[in-house]
Amino acid sequence: MNTLQARAISTSRLDLLPLHVEHAEEMAAVLSDPALHTFTGGTPDTPQTLRSRYRRMTAGSPDPAVSWLNWVIRLRDESCLTGTVQATVGPSGHGLIAEIAWVVGTPWQQRGIAAEAARGLVAWLGRQPVHTVIAHIHPGHRASAAVATAAGLAPADERHEGEIRWRRSIRR
Repeated sequence: MNTLQARAISTSRLDLLPLHVEHAEEMAAVLSDPALHTFTGGTPDTPQTLRSRYRRMTAGSPDPAVSWLNWVIRLRDESCLTGTVQATVGPSGHGLIAEIAWVVGTPWQQRGIAAEAARGLVAWLGRQPVHTVIAHIHPGHRASAAVATAAGLAPADERHEGEIRWRRSIRR
């Protein structure tokens, strides 16, 4: 059974705060730009839809061996939420593996927020019993590739549903 729980993570400019349903209203505004869905598909969620999704996410994975870990990104100097980071941690053949993802709202992009948040998340995962961190990135999404690189991940010679698998081994 996996017992990892999201805990607050601080970086030089950011607080990664465990996700709560109450974040839905502000996050709906943060994530309201349809351009954020260029590579992932879909459309922005309404606050109501996001509240429902956050309820499911914070309830946790139905698989007791898998941890759903979700954070909102708070830019400390501006006292506002700017995006999210997440890790799905589960068993693999060699221990725990974490699949990570991130998104930063359009007004806060190109300020290094996603890279700083991803580095903070990977550093935190490195203090957990996780041996590998992976991310799946659309081959045309250069900004996400730059974030993965900043977090110490490198592209593997693998594809998953058309996306490139990026990987970082955490040495113990």
